[in-house]
Amino acid sequence: MTLDEAAETLAQLGNRARLEIMRLLIKAGPDGLRVGEIQAHLGMPASTLAFHLRGLVSAHLVTQTRDGRSVLCRPCFEALADVIAFLGQECCAGVPRAEEAARDAA
Repeated sequence: MTLDEAAETLAQLGNRARLEIMRLLIKAGPDGLRVGEIQAHLGMPASTLAFHLRGLVSAHLVTQTRDGRSVLCRPCFEALADVIAFLGQECCAGVPRAEEAARDAA
């Protein structure tokens, strides 16, 4: 995962409504929920929910499949794991002192 990809993923999660949607879908697990079920749980207007779901789908955090006349939304656990792995990638690797970094950059 690149820095730009991680930034986009985290930006999508940086909105309260999208974070509520993700938390609900994660609670539902791999079976996911239909859009109407998400709307009922969160009390969110359909147009608002559709807007936020588009953002989550574009960041690959949610997948959608059509099931007859309804749309099933599932959390993408792999994308979540990727962004978490990206954040922890250099955990405890150490950071050079500011003076050393400035000297190395010059």
